[in-house]
This record gives sequence, structure tokens and C-alpha cells, in this order.
Amino acid sequence: MKIALVTEGTYPYYTGGVSVWCHQLIQGMPDQSFHVVAVSVNGLEKSTWTAPPNLVQITNLPLWGFEPTPRKIGGELTPDWFEQVYLTFLRTLIRPTAMLNQQPLGIYNSFLNSLHALFRYAQEADLSAALLSNRSLEQLMDLWHTAEMDEGVESPTAKPKPILTLADALMVLDFLEHLLRPLSHPPLKVDLVHTAMSGLSTLVGMASKWTYGTPLVLSEHGIYLRERYLSYLHDPLSYAVKMLLLNFFRLLNSSAYQVADIIAPHSRYNRRWELHNGARLGQLRTMYNGVDPSEFLPAEEEVETPTIVFMGRIDPLKDIHTLIRSFALVQKRIEGAKLRIFGPVPAGNEMYYESCLALIGQLGLEASVRFEGRVAHPAQAYRAGHVVVLSSISEGFPYTVIEAMACGRATVSTNVGGVAEGVGEAGIVVPPRDTQAIAAACLELLSNPDLRQRLGAEARERVLQKFTLEQSIEAYRQVYEEALTGPTYLDEEALLEMGVSA
Repeated sequence: MKIALVTEGTYPYYTGGVSVWCHQLIQGMPDQSFHVVAVSVNGLEKSTWTAPPNLVQITNLPLWGFEPTPRKIGGELTPDWFEQVYLTFLRTLIRPTAMLNQQPLGIYNSFLNSLHALFRYAQEADLSAALLSNRSLEQLMDLWHTAEMDEGVESPTAKPKPILTLADALMVLDFLEHLLRPLSHPPLKVDLVHTAMSGLSTLVGMASKWTYGTPLVLSEHGIYLRERYLSYLHDPLSYAVKMLLLNFFRLLNSSAYQVADIIAPHSRYNRRWELHNGARLGQLRTMYNGVDPSEFLPAEEEVETPTIVFMGRIDPLKDIHTLIRSFALVQKRIEGAKLRIFGPVPAGNEMYYESCLALIGQLGLEASVRFEGRVAHPAQAYRAGHVVVLSSISEGFPYTVIEAMACGRATVSTNVGGVAEGVGEAGIVVPPRDTQAIAAACLELLSNPDLRQRLGAEARERVLQKFTLEQSIEAYRQVYEEALTGPTYLDEEALLEMGVSA
């Protein structure tokens, strides 16, 4: 069997939890052949992973670093049908709620129909040129100014009608041209497509399904749509530009759920989000990440200095600022305490890293907080402290937590994504962005060795029972077999009778 694993901004060019999962999945199925399609930035990325023998092909599909090969249909740039399709596509971006309310979930909606038509066009003609044409610009401006915007805009504060300037419209079309570039790529001829997340990577899976009827499995570690909203929260783009782009992601997300044969959320938290955004209960198979317990053995002893450890990339979603502020409170109570932050600074996050250093300076913590960078193996980081903290504002089912638990470390984690499902009663879970709560939990564990050791032992036992790599790989084998033979969907009433719920 040849499986296409489609990623976006992760494997094989970057580290992080999703990349770890991709690598484990490929290595864990040596009898299957994998083709990784990586939706990337500019096509110049270099792999940070050693390819397993059964990873037979890697395709880099950049959104920004190349111009798609121009194609023509009989010398005509845009046939008549394209204009109608594109008008429908733009209408859904301007009035997504109206479109979704008029057409029940579970059937192909007008956004998805127009997306399919744009794919057909992109396989024969120059979609980029069509999207950036003067006519496309006129259509967007005309639709915006004639639409009944007051009902369609998602924010109650957006009255009167928000302004879309010519510059805004050009920016939106430029963004859409780049975001839709996967439609111009030749569809994959494989046995199964597995996307590592919702979002742009699902365009690759849709193309194969439209062309060859290929089964599509969709995993979701974090909630892609939620993270798009968070990323645009403080973006300097105008309201109109943000609205149109977020509407695009919202509709793409719901459409991906409709096209997928099986959706594999990595927590019940993700499962609830997916149901809210158009997934059907019968599609869902909750799949937890797993670790190899033999690689994350408990440390035989603790370090001498009271130490808090963070392990992960330096990223706003990890909310390192709150972690640093919490540690400042800890140090006031425990003299000599240390905070060791392990993990890389991804390209593009340099300013955030500098802001963390500035905050450390403002709080006078230069001698107590240290950025350690990458570590040869995560277990080294977990064994370097007494308590492992995850301070994220958004997560799926993070490896950091279950790896630390496997190492017998007590954890303090924010209640985001599937964290609470992983930790259970074997650690302390606190609200996100709550400086006081994180500090109080760390102080409790640092000052109580018996509690710390009891929770650490319970944590490892929980991993052995529920979250091993072997269990995770076997679950995906079953999902692949089900997708290939044709999933059997029970209706929601039957599932509820069996005790399966959101």
C-alpha cells in the first residue's frame, strides 16, 4: 500500500510534536510505503529528519516560492463558466453563515462545489493568472459593495458595513492565489491520503479524491481553525482582509470534514470542535499520541537545585511570557530556583524569542532563567528538573506532557486541547494564561517531594496503560484498513444508544 502523508509547516522540515508523530507513524509501519507531501513556505527548506527506508518520496509543495506553470485552454484565459464559479466562491467568502445555514451540513456545499471547479480549471489552465486578473478584482469589489453585509459579517461590532479598499481587495486576491496553489499540483495517485491536519493540506487530499476516488483520513492534533483565529488576533491587516481570509479557512475546514472518510482527532476536546464545525459523529475515531516507554525511562534521582523545565519550541502559542512571570513568583518563595527552557527558536519566531529575553531582563531573572536550545533527546530535558511545565494557550495532545509523564516527572499543564485527558489525576492542570495558578502549582510540587514522587509514579503508569507508541500505531493500522474497505457509519442516534457521544 502506498500512503500519501500530507503535512503543512511541519515534517520533514521542522521539529515539533506533529513532526514527531509523522516520523513515528512512518517508522511504525515498515511494511507500508509512504510519500510525504509537505506544504511549505518557499521550497528551499531542508529536511531535519533522517528518512526511514519506507519513506520513498518527499514532495515539497511551496505556497510562496514559485510561480505555477502557466497553462491555457485553447488560448482562452478564463472561459465563461469560470466567471460563474468564481462569483459563487467569492459570495461564500462574503456570506459564509448564509451559505451554511441554507445548505445542511453533510452535503457538498456551494463553497466546496466551487473549490472543485477551481481545481478542474487549475489542472488545465493558469489559475494564478485568473485569480489575479483585473476581472477577478472587479468581481470582488462589486460583490462586496452590493452584498447585504450587515447580516453576513460575523462580528456585532462591524456595523456599519466594513470598508474594503482597492488595496485590501488586491491583498485578499494575492493571499488566495498563494493559498490555493495546491490545486495546481498534479493529483496524487496513491492508495490512501492521510493529512496531518485540517487546512491547506486537505486540498491535496481533495484533489486525489476528486480525481481517483482515493480514501482520505484526516488527523487533527491541534484545532487548525482555532489557531488561524488566534494568529490573526493581533495581525495589523484590515478588518475586511481578516474577515475574508478567516471565512476562507472556516469554509475550507468544514468542507474538509465533509470530504474526509475518517476524521481522527487526537483528543475528545478536538472531537467537540470538529462536531461543532460540521463533522459527523460516525466519522470520528479519537486517536491519542503514544510514546515508547523504553526511550523515556524514569530518572533514578533528582537534581539538587529546585528546577522547573519547559520543553518545546519557542512560540507565542506556548506562552513563554506567562511561564517566565510565573517563575518570578516561584523564585520569590524558593531562593535559588531555576527555570530551564529547552527547545528551538523556529524561523520567524526570532522577535518572540527576543521579547522573552527582554521580559527576563525586566524581571531581573538573568541568572535564574536559561534558554538551552535543542537537546539530543527530550528525556534529557525532563530529567534536568523536578517539575515539567506546559504553559500553552493552544495544544492538541502534546508529546511534551506524555513524554515527561513516561519519565516519571510531575507535570503542571494548562487546560488546553487534550491535556487534561492525558494527565488525568497524575498531574496538576491549571487555566491558561493564569500566572498565579501556574506558580502555585509549581510551588506545591517543588516543596512537597512525596507528592511529586507519587504523581510521577502515577504518571508513568498512566502512560503504560493508555499512551504507548505501540497502541497508537496499531490504532492507525485499523483506521487505514477501515478507510480502504469503506467505513461503516452508524447514524448518530445509534451511536448515542451505544454510549458514543461528543
